[in-house]
Amino acid sequence: MRTSTTIEASGGDWREIVDYVKEAEKVGLDICWVAEAWGSEAPSPLGYLAATTERMLLGSGIIQLGTRTPMAIARAAITLSQISQGRFLLGLGPSGPQVIEGLHGVPFARPLSRMRETVEIVRQAASGEKVSHLGREFQIPLPGEAKPMRLSMRAEHDIPVYLATLSPKMLQLTGEIADGWLGTSFVPEGAKEAYFDHLDAGLAAAGRKRADLDICQGAEVAFVDDEDELRAMVAGRKKELAFSLGGMGSATTNYYNSAYSRQGWADVAAGIRTRWQAGDRDGAAGLVTDEMVLATTLIGTEDMVRERLRVWRDAGVDTVRFYPAGETLDDRVTTLGRAIQLVRDIDDETAAR
Repeated sequence: MRTSTTIEASGGDWREIVDYVKEAEKVGLDICWVAEAWGSEAPSPLGYLAATTERMLLGSGIIQLGTRTPMAIARAAITLSQISQGRFLLGLGPSGPQVIEGLHGVPFARPLSRMRETVEIVRQAASGEKVSHLGREFQIPLPGEAKPMRLSMRAEHDIPVYLATLSPKMLQLTGEIADGWLGTSFVPEGAKEAYFDHLDAGLAAAGRKRADLDICQGAEVAFVDDEDELRAMVAGRKKELAFSLGGMGSATTNYYNSAYSRQGWADVAAGIRTRWQAGDRDGAAGLVTDEMVLATTLIGTEDMVRERLRVWRDAGVDTVRFYPAGETLDDRVTTLGRAIQLVRDIDDETAAR
């Protein structure tokens, strides 16, 4: 398995974030993803990191559809690919109605067709061809005097496209057109029905195989020494999970809640959402079970995390995305280094069989 992490430029002191990325590269990390939620953007930090790293791949994890035109996304992707000398991965995601409509004032409607057409336009632009597209969401060029144009630059390196998707139709689209899948809310025991069946349907429709799609899954990683420490850590994570299930998205659209529901927690997820939307944050967190936290994270003793990583690998994960716990930079780098070493050990065990 490859290893990766995710940072956000607004997640603290930028100089410390850069130090973390540089140290992560030193301990052997393969990919650094840069997120944009409702704070900082992704392309600017990626350009900075391209100049301060040497080996690791750098990806937008993710650029949000609806915040830019497809051609603006294409120009950013080609530029980042050029200045990183081919180390850039383009991660795209639909986000949700609260961010897209509530923050950007752009309609969230029809994210499926918007995603498909955006990827088509980006790839056309990257090829150096004149861009001409007539779709449901985008028409390039518009009718009138304008003629199709090509960018004055073309991609000199391949730009793999990763899609961050959760709903069944979006997952099928991912299998059909993407180079990789940026997943979340991942429970390997329930992943076949919740995720892989839909991804595989898209792959089959395009005449592709699972090996053609990089499965990149993420989770917090943290190490404890004993059961008492683990119980305290799990308790501390419940409100964060309650926010994802109850506070993300809008009152009617929450892809995280839907994903957990498809993996066996429909009743609990519905209750968490109801309480959170009613303003009962503590009550929502109180409904989150220990099993829900442990199933979707990589926390525990070193033996527990090692075994969980084996389960992830056996379930089909190709790239694991670590969110290392820690109060300080050194703490996070140490946790990340331990996790990377566990992945290496597992890979060595597999190779030796």
